[in-house]
Amino acid sequence: MIPYSELSPDAEIEILEGKLAIVKDLCKGCSFCIEFCPKHVLAISKDFNKKGYHPPVVKEAMACSNCKLCEYYCPEFAIYTPAGSEKKKPKQKSTVVAKEVRHE
Repeated sequence: MIPYSELSPDAEIEILEGKLAIVKDLCKGCSFCIEFCPKHVLAISKDFNKKGYHPPVVKEAMACSNCKLCEYYCPEFAIYTPAGSEKKKPKQKSTVVAKEVRHE
């Protein structure tokens, strides 16, 4: 068995909010990632992995909101967002305008 530390993703797909990594040979074809994706970003591949399963593929990369549900539901840790790949959203500046109060 290959240790997780030696596995590298087969694909790191650029998505709107960072990257999504898929390690095809860890996938057991349960399709939880596909079923629970609220944006329908993933689909079942026509190709087989080394275990004989159909891993997921990204069909709509720019629709991905990086909610990480695919990562949370994957029992084999075959799909994830690489650490540090999330794009930082710029902080919005908030301006407080105070009314001038005059006492006469």
